[in-house]
Amino acid sequence: QVQLEESGGGLVQAGGSLRLSCAASGRAFSSYDLAWFRQVPGKEREFVALVNWNGGSTYADSVKGRFSISRDDAKNTVYLQMNSLKPEDTAVYYCAASRLYSSIYSSRYDYWGRGTQVTVSS
Repeated sequence: QVQLEESGGGLVQAGGSLRLSCAASGRAFSSYDLAWFRQVPGKEREFVALVNWNGGSTYADSVKGRFSISRDDAKNTVYLQMNSLKPEDTAVYYCAASRLYSSIYSSRYDYWGRGTQVTVSS
């Protein structure tokens, strides 16, 4: 199975930037569709961004124009560059991988990281 581990979270002031990384181990990583989700305690996990195995990307309306997802298959890593951060971006961010689907729905993903906390102060 694929193992995922997020890093790069932390505390940042509103308007600042963070770059999240998700390092993956497993065979044929380049063929997986990859995504970022986020979750606030007491609420459902929310789609943030995805990147297909061929590099195509999709973003949630709430982050479009501010966040950018990318992948480096040679390093088995997917990134989420977050700019112009807002307090409402505060959440635990998770990366996910799917063998067959690129989807905004969390149920479509086969593998998940443990999450990294992002806190944006006003």
